[in-house]
Amino acid sequence: MDSLTQIVLGAAVGEVVLGRKVGNKAMVYGAIAGTIPDLDVFVGNFYDTVTALEIHRGFSHSLVFSLLAAPIFGFIISKIHEQATWKDWSLLMFWSLFTHPLLDCFTTWGTQLFWPLDLRIAFKSVFVIDPLYTLPFLVCLIAASRLNRASVKRMKLNRLGLILSTSYLLITLVMKGVTFSKFEESLRDQNISYSEIETKPTPFNTLLWSANVKTEDNFLIGEYSIFDTKPVEFRAYPKHHEKIDHLREYENLERLINVTQGWYTISEIEGELFLNDLRFGLLSLNPKSKRFAFTYKLEEENGAQLNIIEEPKTRGDAKKLFSELWTRLKGN
Repeated sequence: MDSLTQIVLGAAVGEVVLGRKVGNKAMVYGAIAGTIPDLDVFVGNFYDTVTALEIHRGFSHSLVFSLLAAPIFGFIISKIHEQATWKDWSLLMFWSLFTHPLLDCFTTWGTQLFWPLDLRIAFKSVFVIDPLYTLPFLVCLIAASRLNRASVKRMKLNRLGLILSTSYLLITLVMKGVTFSKFEESLRDQNISYSEIETKPTPFNTLLWSANVKTEDNFLIGEYSIFDTKPVEFRAYPKHHEKIDHLREYENLERLINVTQGWYTISEIEGELFLNDLRFGLLSLNPKSKRFAFTYKLEEENGAQLNIIEEPKTRGDAKKLFSELWTRLKGN
């Protein structure tokens, strides 16, 4: 999830663990702990594109990391603030660190919670930025922080935020189940044969969902809003995997394909090859759009190495997509 959401969650968890003893310091250190796992993004800047993708939500998002880091941070904080013991601060750091990857498990990217096992957990029921999850939670947290640490109302407000946010996550899982059935029904009614289907919410909401469908030669993409009255329309995107057969010898290409979990297409523009990661959708809902949220340019250098470069996105892309999402969300 986005940094603000993780800060709010970490602060709320810190308050539960140690708020009555140290007051707002529990929220502050919980918020800090809630952001620490995402430092892997900063570390990724020192690596090539593929390695950075592999590192993201790996070790720093694991149970192992939380168990190792919590007592170290707890010891340091206990030397600065003696109102609580090393054990108290360690517990606060552990739960604020560990709830970060637990929340990330609900998003599309996948979280290596049980590192070093090569297993990424992704429920794909929440977009990385979801105001309906974050804003009520934030309001409760701010209100709680303004009250005395011994106040019963403070405790209740903080817990209300946790209850609302957790309930919302459970609702998204129900929504995923309902919309998944709708996609399956549409594929069946249209006599479309497929081998695999995955669904996820579109950006900033859980009312409009997207499906990626794997067929023999194409990937199909379609959207379904809970306000829809017409059948789902699926758009075909040819795989064109054969276009990179001559590049298969490059280890970094195979690693990138592993990162996409096989959900990718190859496009060729003016003689240049691009790998499109389908898992995160397109930058537009226009049926003619072919611009994906994550696209990587494949640039062979003198037949000796393959450079993989992520294509940049702009603010204009996000603004246009938001407008299209709002229109499509209201139904077809």
